[in-house]
Amino acid sequence: MPQTPEQEIEALRAEIRRHDTLYHVLDSPEISDAQYDALVNRLKALEFQHPGLVTQDSPTQRVGAAPSTEFAPVKHRTPMLSLDNCYDEQAFLQWVERVRKGLAEQQFELVAEAKIDGLSCALAYANGALSGAATRGDGDTGEDVTANARTISAIPLRLAGSHSGETEIRGEVYMDKRDFEKLNNRQTAEGKEPFANPRNAAAGSLRQKNPAITASRRLKFFAHSFGRLPQGMEIAQHYAFLEACRQWGVPVCTVRKLCRDGQEALEFYRQTEARRESLSFDIDGIVIKVNSRKQQELLGYTSKSPRWAIAFKYPARQATTKLNNIVPSVGRTGVITPVAELEPVPCGGVTIASATLHNYDEVKRLDLRVGDTVVLERAGDVIPKIIKAVISARKGGEQETFPPENCPSCGQKTFRDADKVAYRCVNKSCPAQLREALLHFAARDAMDIVGLGDAVVDELLARGQVKDFADIYSLHREQLLELPLFKDKKADNLLAAIEKSKNQPLSRLLNGLGIPHTGEKTARTIAARFKNMDALVAAQEADFLSVPDVGPVLAKELSAFLSHPATAQLIARLRAAGLNFAEPETAGSGKKFQGMTVVFTGELVKLTRSQAQLRVRELGGKDSSSVSAKTSLVVAGESAGSKLEKAKKLGLRIITEDEFLNMCSEP
Repeated sequence: MPQTPEQEIEALRAEIRRHDTLYHVLDSPEISDAQYDALVNRLKALEFQHPGLVTQDSPTQRVGAAPSTEFAPVKHRTPMLSLDNCYDEQAFLQWVERVRKGLAEQQFELVAEAKIDGLSCALAYANGALSGAATRGDGDTGEDVTANARTISAIPLRLAGSHSGETEIRGEVYMDKRDFEKLNNRQTAEGKEPFANPRNAAAGSLRQKNPAITASRRLKFFAHSFGRLPQGMEIAQHYAFLEACRQWGVPVCTVRKLCRDGQEALEFYRQTEARRESLSFDIDGIVIKVNSRKQQELLGYTSKSPRWAIAFKYPARQATTKLNNIVPSVGRTGVITPVAELEPVPCGGVTIASATLHNYDEVKRLDLRVGDTVVLERAGDVIPKIIKAVISARKGGEQETFPPENCPSCGQKTFRDADKVAYRCVNKSCPAQLREALLHFAARDAMDIVGLGDAVVDELLARGQVKDFADIYSLHREQLLELPLFKDKKADNLLAAIEKSKNQPLSRLLNGLGIPHTGEKTARTIAARFKNMDALVAAQEADFLSVPDVGPVLAKELSAFLSHPATAQLIARLRAAGLNFAEPETAGSGKKFQGMTVVFTGELVKLTRSQAQLRVRELGGKDSSSVSAKTSLVVAGESAGSKLEKAKKLGLRIITEDEFLNMCSEP
């Protein structure tokens, strides 16, 4: 029977998707590139003749979006957490032992997968059709790269099989070695700067504002986890999830193995390292996960990473180069750090031209001299580190380096505590300190002033328009329009971000002020204890010692900072600018969770896990990732697992997400 145009279009789409799976997932193509192109061209011709039959998930629609002016933020429904790392076999076996104890000596399997050196990406599907894509970002919020992800042929626009509801598949966007080499050859031929390594090339390509450029870069994708499974689908093991991805047409890394125990995973790690250079893509280690999802749930999470997974990194790659200079760098707290300026050298896929030396005791320990030949490595294949000087290569002209007597930024005398290794500039008006302090103040986890980055801060400092944090709130439109590259919209956006920052809670402000040893978590704990700035300023050193996680050193730092006359002047000016000086509570709801420990399990629908945990903290409670006899309340979402079962056995109070929201809103 002759086919109608609609029937032929559907048949072509199905055939093209089948070949996509054969090529990207099964690595067993049946047709040549020319034959594949002929199928796509025939489909394009039919859709051109019958535009009413074009669908968003058609293989012809991979490049169709207009260039973007910006990447909108995307809040992840469940956080995209990072993994803990280990770098040697002993540390890995210690992790295995911690898992064993955490599972109360239960038997457990491990899944070992190559750790792809790429860019994390979450793919959202609605009823099987690709509906969104986002980068990892800070784990809670990423960037919308949907238009660009649609151009990657390894990412299916529609999942094979029947899917209902929402699905989120997480993985790594990467560029293989051959395509990376071709791209850099093209960059060089066009007079452009080549990319340092495949990871940088992949990240830069995925974040192109023009999807057509992304399409030309031949990116690939491997799935490694999920944020949400299709409605009604239960997958009990991680390895089964990877197999399910293959059935859905989503590529997964073939360098993987289901291991019976830690020793088998360790052997896989060794075997993969031996063939690392022969792989078509870069890897920097092996990710090892507990296979059972039920056991994963039992092990739970720390604040930053799952306890049931670890990234077992390969030893750092080394290179030899010349140490051209050692220059002092002043940080936001006044600490002066020696930085090595190196003869640029390739190492581990990147070109390294500088490395921190941490402190001058380290310079002395390594006996480093300007002019030395040095051996450096990339710790964890990321951070460059000098490990030794090649003494035998010295010719006699090398020069020793000593700690600076004067600050290289402001010229004032440097200072060193008797019990510390760091040299410091104690001048609070030091320009170098002020620059780093302003950037920290404006950072996302502090006052979150979008647009107040390096270039803007440098220009404001050069013109003398900002001398401390309070000056930020005195900036006006005319001042900004005088700065290079500032036009009406950019000036308005920055002023709006500055105005919005005035509403940040006390904990964010406390973090932004840059008090030594006071990070985001500690600032939140302190703000929760003292509630407002007035109480904080009135507190004594002994009061700070009563706060959880605050020891004698931090208590002394807090007391000294808050009692200093310069701090009092700064606080007065920030108050006059209209900043919020309180740690807010949900209006009208009192301290609903005062003294309670709340555990969340399963998938929440109306809130993200981090949003729900924040509600608990705002209402006086404490959130925890594990269930115990001390747990006050368990909030069970969809697909709740072993935590729910343990809560039932302990006779704990268990409520739904809706009941939790009602508790939050009750007067």
